[in-house]
Amino acid sequence: MSRLTSYRDIKKMVLDRIQSGAWPPGALIPRETELAAEFGCARATINRALRELAQAGVLERRRKAGTRVSMTPVRKATLDIPLIRREVEESGATHRHRLLTCEMSVPPAHIAARMGLPLERTALHVQTLHMADSAPYCLEDRWINPKAAPEALSADFAALSANEWLVQNIPISAGEIAFLAENASDADAEILNAAPGAALFVVERLTRIAQEAVTHVRIAYRPGYRMTTGI
Repeated sequence: MSRLTSYRDIKKMVLDRIQSGAWPPGALIPRETELAAEFGCARATINRALRELAQAGVLERRRKAGTRVSMTPVRKATLDIPLIRREVEESGATHRHRLLTCEMSVPPAHIAARMGLPLERTALHVQTLHMADSAPYCLEDRWINPKAAPEALSADFAALSANEWLVQNIPISAGEIAFLAENASDADAEILNAAPGAALFVVERLTRIAQEAVTHVRIAYRPGYRMTTGI
């Protein structure tokens, strides 16, 4: 018998079974007591995992009717959000990252508005420089809503980048993405080792669990970056 003691492990197991087709859309999944017995953990651990997945739109929970897989379950975040580390490694370079900022702060008004946060509410501000070999690759400037992802407050983003931690731990249900061309500010230029005013390729992304914003990120790539995708 497997023993899963973390609710994150339970969430991953549920997502794996949904994605593999073991639990198809509309299927009634086992009761909490049955899952707790199967995986050797407390029922409270199962409850937290299923509750968070229901909030994300993956599951539908109804009192006395049990828990079912949503008819249109969201895909796990790893299928939707690109890993910067993987992008670098697929280019043939070695990836590393450096944590520049990690602190609770009040977001700028335009970011608070996009995330639907009250103007004076603080969020976790994480800035990370990603490197390809020894050269700057991109600057990840991220705001995380602690109400939607409270575990982020204790995460070690120096060991695992916020980009990768969120992909591994937070299943999203919706989001918006924009692609922009911007001139490098003095701060961008210094961090990315580019000329002030140089053209940068910028990705802005907002992700949500149900109606709650999880994170807003601006990723600015060093001049010369090329995006390719399949069709």
